[in-house]
Amino acid sequence: MSGPEIFVIIVVALLLFGADKLPGIAKGLAKGMRDFRKATDDIRREFESSTEDLRKDINDVTETIKHDVTDLSENIQKDANEVAENLKQDINEVTDTIRNDVNEVSDSIQKDDGEANDPIQKDVSEAADNLKKEADDAANPYSYDYTD
Repeated sequence: MSGPEIFVIIVVALLLFGADKLPGIAKGLAKGMRDFRKATDDIRREFESSTEDLRKDINDVTETIKHDVTDLSENIQKDANEVAENLKQDINEVTDTIRNDVNEVSDSIQKDDGEANDPIQKDVSEAADNLKKEADDAANPYSYDYTD
């Protein structure tokens, strides 16, 4: 409410009840508001005291659930990490076994090829060395080989 509205209400109250009854009415209103506020505070206090145990129990249950969920989450994470580590180890073992088998087969093939095609293998190696030298020379055109 603004100032003019309050002024109009005071003027109307003064006209209806008169100047001699107005202090008694104000005193009665103040006492009624004080009693209402006191009753409201009493109800609030009683409600809070009666629900205090319930709120405490709810907080205890909430903390217990949070703790249990945290423990469960940590256990699941630990188990997942163990499974992942075991899988990595198994994969590494399988990869190593396959690598060894491939190396054995490759060595066997090279041995068989080396025995059958020894002169050809020598020519292929020399050609590969020459190509490598030419590639190095092409990569660095400013270098000069003093060994020739």
